[in-house]
Amino acid sequence: MNERTLCIIKPDAVGKNLAGKILAHIQEAGLRPVALRMLRLTQAQAEGFYAVHRERPFFADLVRFMTSGPVIAAVLEGEDAIQRYRKLMGATDPGKAEAGTLRKLYAASTQSNAVHGSDAPETARVEVAYFFSSIDQVG
Repeated sequence: MNERTLCIIKPDAVGKNLAGKILAHIQEAGLRPVALRMLRLTQAQAEGFYAVHRERPFFADLVRFMTSGPVIAAVLEGEDAIQRYRKLMGATDPGKAEAGTLRKLYAASTQSNAVHGSDAPETARVEVAYFFSSIDQVG
């Protein structure tokens, strides 16, 4: 099934100039970016995006991290895009991620883990809409 999912290249990876390499891996995996933008999240935007984690002990650190520098948000399209991109990302902890995954290659820690991806179709719809209108998405 053809799907769309959200990808965020996080501040740690953008700051290390890894965005091009990450996007190349994504495209080589057969996923196609149909929307792309660079932005710097405000505290309110980061808190809104990660609101589901508001009660978790890491929430403040996550918001601080996600507002620490620019991010690149993208909508990826492809057959089973959500699961394919999640597999390409690898485990949240780069030490537990499989060889060749984005987090194994580019992440420094569980928090500075280079990329974000939607975990389910409904989440993907909400997350994509958080950053992009339908007019921003091509194809």
